[in-house]
Amino acid sequence: MPLLVLWDIDHTLVDTRGVGRELWAEAFEEITGRSMREQAKVDGSTEAVILRDTLRLHGLRDSRDLFERFAQALGAVHVRHAAELRERGRALPGAPPLLAALAGRDGVAQTVVTGNIRVAAEVKLAAFGLDRYIDLSIGAFGEDADERPELVRTALRRARTPSQDAVLVGDTPYDIEGGLSCGVRVIGVATGRTGADGLRAAGATHVVADLADTEKTLKLLTK
Repeated sequence: MPLLVLWDIDHTLVDTRGVGRELWAEAFEEITGRSMREQAKVDGSTEAVILRDTLRLHGLRDSRDLFERFAQALGAVHVRHAAELRERGRALPGAPPLLAALAGRDGVAQTVVTGNIRVAAEVKLAAFGLDRYIDLSIGAFGEDADERPELVRTALRRARTPSQDAVLVGDTPYDIEGGLSCGVRVIGVATGRTGADGLRAAGATHVVADLADTEKTLKLLTK
């Protein structure tokens, strides 16, 4: 059976260990001329929503033009600091061997459904050698939609895959909501701020503590 695996990135596959927030703040100051005093909630959100809410916290107005300029700045900042991200961040335990195992199976395609803009997603995956397993051409990114369900629909459309042949892996209730709203199976990974009980309550089809047990997670993904 064909299978499309839709991966979230932050706290599912990688942990930037604070570098991501620093790069975000750098891009924010570059575009607005203001230091970022605080950042809006990021878990499960897209960059457009995070920017809009962070601008509001600073008494600034949002616009599509501003987001587009911010996205360009954020991508450039990630490219400039790719080495620092690689040095300070990490791939989460089990992510590299699991993606490699899936890549070795016939009929399996892997991509991302992420609130990150595409350039930031590319840099994060490449920093830890995960990009070789991911087909970004069929992914969905922060430029594509503000809400998770539309991101999932975008990826399914680009991959030309029906929802019953896809599974989404993420660490937040928003990931789970996005997948379930499109009829996609969802595996919750308790490596972010939401624990296993919270992911189950959100409706995840299955929940794992992390991706460290390759065989167990493979079975859940491909069943």
